[in-house]
Amino acid sequence: MNTDQILAEIREANLSYLMLAQSLVRIDRDQALFRLGINEGTADLIAALTPAQMMKVASSNTLLCKMRCDDDMVWGLLTSHGKSAANDAVSRLHASILMAGRHQEAA
Repeated sequence: MNTDQILAEIREANLSYLMLAQSLVRIDRDQALFRLGINEGTADLIAALTPAQMMKVASSNTLLCKMRCDDDMVWGLLTSHGKSAANDAVSRLHASILMAGRHQEAA
């Protein structure tokens, strides 16, 4: 993959993220804050973006979203290779609880 392809992929990911974020904020603000890991001010800005502004912001060569799972324990819980389906559900719930706690700490 060359540089132009990477930049095109970043722009596409940014636009998809902004469209999803704007929809979530407009439909269920509280859930959007939690699921996207954003604050009230960012939610206000995203909700107010026009299509032209969204395209301009998405054209950045930097990803707008980031991995929120930067913890080995959370990754281990989310991937839980080789575990039974019941254990997998508990592991995913545990990971969600850990990430929700981190969202509360950041807020």
